[in-house]
Amino acid sequence: MDKVYQKIDEAIADVNDGAVIAIAGFFACGVPRILLQALINKKVKNLTLTCGCGPMVGATEELRALVKNGQLKKLIDSYGLARSASKGRQDPFEQAVRAGEIELEVVPMGTLAERYRAAAAGVAAVYLPTGTGSIVEKSVVSSIVANRTPKETRIFNGRTYILEYALKPDFAFVHAHTADIEGNLRYSKTARNFNPVMASAAKITIAEAENIVQPGEIDPDCIHTPGIYVKRVVQVPRLKVRVGID
Repeated sequence: MDKVYQKIDEAIADVNDGAVIAIAGFFACGVPRILLQALINKKVKNLTLTCGCGPMVGATEELRALVKNGQLKKLIDSYGLARSASKGRQDPFEQAVRAGEIELEVVPMGTLAERYRAAAAGVAAVYLPTGTGSIVEKSVVSSIVANRTPKETRIFNGRTYILEYALKPDFAFVHAHTADIEGNLRYSKTARNFNPVMASAAKITIAEAENIVQPGEIDPDCIHTPGIYVKRVVQVPRLKVRVGID
């Protein structure tokens, strides 16, 4: 089955207002920037972006455009703000969070990964030890006070665990180094990060790939995401970006 779309607008045509979209990447590494730019141009609103570790901090221009256009309702991430307090005060996203215009929910990076994995496996929730004895154990860590709902805990073998719910986005935007026309994906080194787990968790996964080849041209041992998880593929150029998080 050929899953390649020639036009990126067609690949994201069914992304509508209110969608929950997983955005892969570790700060500036492996972020689906071209798909993000297409999302900005589509002007859909009320979006919830679920991340892993700071892809939107790495994609500063795209984040600022989403904020400026009023497209973003909520961001879930383990690292969503600039490290510098002075830069944070100048950042449109942080200003919107502090004003209550956009919700920021902070989740430990490993917990986010397990919540995606649970969704991929069809598991409703998992008990995890991460965050016990901290604010993470008490409630959801949200910038909106009303959304700081208490969490359930249980003790197993003398250790406290927190109940965390599976996270299944409507869409996942992932960035691959190479894809074949059937949707099998290979990521490049550290750019793999959250891409595979998000691709398997989402209802619909859309991959942007720097290279597209025929079936069999990717070594089976080098396929990081099987095509069964991928609905659409678009070819994109390799962008030159500044590697940094602030």
